[in-house]
Amino acid sequence: MASEVSILRIMDANLNRAREGLRVLEDTARFLWEDEKKYKCFRAMRHALDAITRPIYSQLVDARMAGDPGGTLKEGKRDHKNSIVRANLRRCEESLRVLEEYGKLESQKMGERYKKIRFNLYLIEKEIIQEF
Repeated sequence: MASEVSILRIMDANLNRAREGLRVLEDTARFLWEDEKKYKCFRAMRHALDAITRPIYSQLVDARMAGDPGGTLKEGKRDHKNSIVRANLRRCEESLRVLEEYGKLESQKMGERYKKIRFNLYLIEKEIIQEF
């Protein structure tokens, strides 16, 4: 992989963002909806992200930036639990797209694996939005 620190930082930030969003969705499916199928699906995606990045994980953590200026940005207000779900679906999808693009610098296979997770998430999103 082009081990430029800036690329590793991009990947680390988006990996964290995607995993955090998936955890929100996983807990929503598990505790709010009590939907075992969706809960297990989100969990599997989160674990797949770990498996994809495990070989470069220590590099990602080493490149992590203390005092990231993006860490102080304010997020939008949530007015309903559905807005939490929508925001976290988008957060994951956008992060997965970034990981897909920069993951290709490591290997074509890595990029394809991120893409597969992203498209699976699009399908689940369709189911969820139709249920709202």
